[in-house]
Amino acid sequence: MIVQENIVNKLREALSPSHLQVDNISHMHAVPANAETHFDVVVVSDAFEGLRAVQCHQRVYQLLAKELSTGVHALAIHAFTPEKWALNDEVPGPPECLGGE
Repeated sequence: MIVQENIVNKLREALSPSHLQVDNISHMHAVPANAETHFDVVVVSDAFEGLRAVQCHQRVYQLLAKELSTGVHALAIHAFTPEKWALNDEVPGPPECLGGE
């Protein structure tokens, strides 16, 4: 769980989220047992205020550049301001695996 912990720590430190959920969904994909390659992230932060959705995602990608270049294959990002989060009824489930063996 080292990669997942690193993701949580980096997002907490940089974004001071009011809500953060990082799920390792690697088991749903064609990867070895105990892999840390696919993650679903829900992050709610004032740091996203005034940003378009793509800019929020870019910010998360920048923060996790090392993880994405060293083994994380997929990252589903659900980024919200606290105001948008209060209006959101639910976060979409993780995407289905379309590849692998």
